[in-house]
Amino acid sequence: MSNAKVLPLLEPADGQGVAPCCPPLTERPMTAVEAETAARMFKALGDPVRLRLLSAVASHEGGEACVCDISDVGVSQPTVSHHLKKLKEAGLLTSERRGTWVYYRVEPSVLAAMGKLLAMPAAA
Repeated sequence: MSNAKVLPLLEPADGQGVAPCCPPLTERPMTAVEAETAARMFKALGDPVRLRLLSAVASHEGGEACVCDISDVGVSQPTVSHHLKKLKEAGLLTSERRGTWVYYRVEPSVLAAMGKLLAMPAAA
């Protein structure tokens, strides 16, 4: 049993998608909670196998992939499952079981929030 806790992104009150977890680095200093959330996402991407898995899902037709289609990343199936679990815990992937297989989807709003986190402000 894992003792890792999932820190979901906040749902905005207006219901217009997922709000970023954290402000851009150049906007203001992060709170401890914001830094923990961002660090968990970036830590999940710090492993080459996880980055390959996320890329495989993101680039797959329709934006989702069956685990059977993305498991050829040079590690055993149990290791693939472990890495997919870490990506889910970080909020980067969602999954849905369909019969025997699990299908994974990238959370586009999460990737957009991560991109905004690192974006430089527009020149005035």
